[in-house]
Amino acid sequence: MPKTTTRREFILKSIGYSLASLIPHSLMARMPEFVRSKFNADSTAEEVTAGLDLSDKTVLVTGANSGLGYETMRVLALRGAHVLAAARNMEKAAKAAASVIGNVTPIVCELTDFESVVNCAKSVEKHSLGKPLDVLICNAGIMGGSDLQTVNGLEKQFVVNYLGHFLLAQRLLPRLKAAPQGRLVMVSSGLYTKAPDTGIEFDNLSGKKSYDRFTAYGQSKLAMALFAAEFSQRFSGESVTANALYPGVIQTNLFRNMPWYVKLGFTVGGWAFLKSVEEGAATQCYVASHPSLANVSGHFFADCNPIVLEGPHMSDRELAKNLWRVSLELTESYLN
Repeated sequence: MPKTTTRREFILKSIGYSLASLIPHSLMARMPEFVRSKFNADSTAEEVTAGLDLSDKTVLVTGANSGLGYETMRVLALRGAHVLAAARNMEKAAKAAASVIGNVTPIVCELTDFESVVNCAKSVEKHSLGKPLDVLICNAGIMGGSDLQTVNGLEKQFVVNYLGHFLLAQRLLPRLKAAPQGRLVMVSSGLYTKAPDTGIEFDNLSGKKSYDRFTAYGQSKLAMALFAAEFSQRFSGESVTANALYPGVIQTNLFRNMPWYVKLGFTVGGWAFLKSVEEGAATQCYVASHPSLANVSGHFFADCNPIVLEGPHMSDRELAKNLWRVSLELTESYLN
């Protein structure tokens, strides 16, 4: 007779499968042409920036009011940078900015509202006091619930995680180019592997043909990495670099819409794989600030080291070019 699965066994298996889906397996192979840094998965944002003087840098961090964005803001300000702390509204941004030591200016960037994104870019011009923008860290993100949500006819995760940042980067490109060495830092995810088989479903960006929260999230995070790769090709030889990264699995507000059994799994077994916020913010702080990466562009980082990713999409130049073209079309009215 076939073995009967008890309710308890079913729940535990569900937890295991769900957690497994959040942890990329065989994600990387080290890139031989790079010298490994001395940092690793246990390094913190403070450790990777120790000894750096960023007092001549202006940095914009989206999603600076909580989680990885907050820790990134805090540490870069601690190292002397003028940090423009962007959040969905001024109340959140101002509260975060006032809670840390250093030169931090709160600004608003609601990524679902392209007018707000444009106004954010204008705020950068105002608050940077005529100085260039040295670093743009596209950190803000959401993970959607089980029900489809759309913004202006597009699936919400695609807009918040990727397209709003694409527009922001385009609007701020002149200020990044004006910096001695501008950096664009795109926070991606190991869940890029959950993207559709085609990579980006250009005929289903609304999500109305089919929708799965993890697939949509993976697509948006794949788009972040493809944008960095394409940016590095288009602006090769210029002073601006673009890189993407995987921060690791960190239990932040990003997971507030996750099923209960995944949240339970974090509580029960998270000690085995979860990073702290301090560790999770390390890679983006490293990529944003470390002098050794001044001429490094178009790569993907994890644990403060460059990596090569699985799957065909990350190296698909045509996919990256098509994404860029479609993104320009979707944001055309707000680019000039």
